[in-house]
Amino acid sequence: MEPRSYGPFPYTPITRRPKITWPNGAKLALWVIPNIEVFALDAKMPSGQGSSGGIIPDVHTWAIRDYGNRVGVYRIMEVLKRHGIRGTVALNSDVCDAHPEIIEEAMKLDWEFMGHNQTNVRRLNTMAAEKERDEVHGALERIARATGRPVAGWLGSGLQETWNTLDYLIEFGCKYVADWVNDDQPYLMNVGGKRICSIPYSSEVNDKGAVDSHHMTPAEFEGMIRRQFDVLYRESAQSGRVMAIALHPYITGLPHRIDGLESALRYIASHPEVWLATGEEIIDHYLQSGATF
Repeated sequence: MEPRSYGPFPYTPITRRPKITWPNGAKLALWVIPNIEVFALDAKMPSGQGSSGGIIPDVHTWAIRDYGNRVGVYRIMEVLKRHGIRGTVALNSDVCDAHPEIIEEAMKLDWEFMGHNQTNVRRLNTMAAEKERDEVHGALERIARATGRPVAGWLGSGLQETWNTLDYLIEFGCKYVADWVNDDQPYLMNVGGKRICSIPYSSEVNDKGAVDSHHMTPAEFEGMIRRQFDVLYRESAQSGRVMAIALHPYITGLPHRIDGLESALRYIASHPEVWLATGEEIIDHYLQSGATF
């Protein structure tokens, strides 16, 4: 993509679009995204509360995150399974080697996997173009080998891209990207005459921002999920919407937070005409409906 002042898509007000309908007359597509990430103990950890400020090893910051992979992710798996929800994992590909047991369990649940860099300690917008291509393609190829499935989607670590990222994703064959949190519906991007879909992710209904940045309690995060659903569900009577819930096992997978997620999902599931979908299912249906640039 060439540098430009606006994204590679037209500005289209949501009030001036063809109506979106989801399968079986559903109004709202619920998309749940567990972010399963890995951090090396011998690498610099992210900044934040409790961080050592870059001193290695940063045992406390690392161990908080390792809890999610040892314990928290399995709590989230149980909750989603109870409500018939198949997660779409935003996966650091290094998890395939570090913790293959997580991949095995997620595959038993028929979860989808999308690329999320190789590790969360690197961001695409800090790399040279050649290194970025290796990072993107390397992550997608490793996930495909581990799962035996093509990888349809991508979420960059930190939701970061460069001018080249979309080209690399299209080159690999990805159908969708979740970095562009600027809509409640999917839309097509035109990247030099080639297409990729944007899917509505959320940096708001996301336990990372809610807890780390806004210090929300479990009850407050549950309330946020419910309010987001109520508005989108009401608006979806006019045209289909996508509601994303982004989760991190080391945050929502903690014992004092997991029941808030359970309660919110129970509330959503009590409503008719809600489609419990993966990212690829949402995008495939959108494209089959005849979406064009």
